[in-house]
Amino acid sequence: MPGKMVQCLKNTGISNPFVLIDEIDKLGRGYQGDPASALLELLDPEQNSSFLDHYLDVAVDLSKVLFMCTANLLDTIPGPLLDRMEVIRLSGYIFDEKVAIARRYLEVQARKDAGVPRGAVHITDAAMTALVEEYAREAGVRNLKKQLEKIYRKAAFRLVKEGLVDIPVVKDAQESDGEAPEGPNTLPPGTPPTASIQGEVPPPAESVERERVEEEALPAFDAPAVTVDAGDLAALLGPPPFTSDKIYASATPPGVVMGLAWTAMGGSTLYIEAAAVERGEGKGSLRTTGQLGDVMKESAAIAHTYARRVLQARGDAAFFEQSALHVHVPAGATPKDGPSAGCAIATALLSLALARPVRPDLAMTGEVTLTGKVLPIGGVKEKTLAAKRSGVRHILFPEGNRRDWEELAEDVRAGLEVHFVEEYQQVFDLALPEEGSA
Repeated sequence: MPGKMVQCLKNTGISNPFVLIDEIDKLGRGYQGDPASALLELLDPEQNSSFLDHYLDVAVDLSKVLFMCTANLLDTIPGPLLDRMEVIRLSGYIFDEKVAIARRYLEVQARKDAGVPRGAVHITDAAMTALVEEYAREAGVRNLKKQLEKIYRKAAFRLVKEGLVDIPVVKDAQESDGEAPEGPNTLPPGTPPTASIQGEVPPPAESVERERVEEEALPAFDAPAVTVDAGDLAALLGPPPFTSDKIYASATPPGVVMGLAWTAMGGSTLYIEAAAVERGEGKGSLRTTGQLGDVMKESAAIAHTYARRVLQARGDAAFFEQSALHVHVPAGATPKDGPSAGCAIATALLSLALARPVRPDLAMTGEVTLTGKVLPIGGVKEKTLAAKRSGVRHILFPEGNRRDWEELAEDVRAGLEVHFVEEYQQVFDLALPEEGSA
């Protein structure tokens, strides 16, 4: 049969359709060839005016087609293919947006799919908050939809088990000729037959009308028969996969700093721990653990060198010259990479050297250079949400990210005090203030 693009033009009947290519970062190369090569010809505006369909062996003009591709990661998309596309980065939903989507759309659809009457099940605000924060922390709402469907399926089973709702009986094709007994779950006369009985899908308008009639046939509840609270989620969904990012409930000891990181889940806080292994003449060295990537290892080396310069300027260079240091970033099973941990690593090393703890309500991110300049980073929105989730009140961002901060919504910035820095000395004054100063 002809290729997908020719089928698309045939089915739509127009020469300029909108074509969505989902998950283009999941391309795989098999024995039939490399799909990236075909997409390269398909998406290149200089070539797709004469795109060749190998089944028909006819050139097809695709220059008027609007293509949109979706991806989670850009790293796995071939470079030549990525050059043909304009990249639009969309950050994940924030907490309030997830709750609104769940209440308006996902919960309604989950209730209909489970056959639960209106008003029979109520999910409290506390349960919805725990559901979003502890069970569905990803950037989208796909997992949130799955969890809501699971809740409503179990609620439907409980309603049927307690006899509050009858199980609807679906007639097959052989029994559909006779008269069906009327009951609370039977459809009124004149309702169109189901698609499974007819063997064909009803028109969209007819399908929507049928769903409305089926829902009206179910008895509505004046008061909820099943109420789901935050304490009920463990029994319905199991233990929460996401817990608090805070390892230290109160103040952190010297050598520990809270950093901010961008992740596929939308952002998280991570602790950077520094410890002195042994001391002695000529023992100065640095070791890193925690599955750090090459870029992050370079950031640790730069931070170590700059921290030595800071102590030398203060007249105390012996600590780094005589100490074998170990820097660890939990959790060890999670790979980590990126340049934005430089400020946090340097602060952890200086906190250890000065035996001075970092202020507990501060989280930081930023790349530091050998001369102490703080360079801008990415993922400001995700890192801000991670800081709010961990109860942080003060965030330290590079001065180059001021515009990114100002573009955030007011509800995202609420409750946080941000400090913009250009030099590491500003970081030092904020994170490691002298005793007796705020």
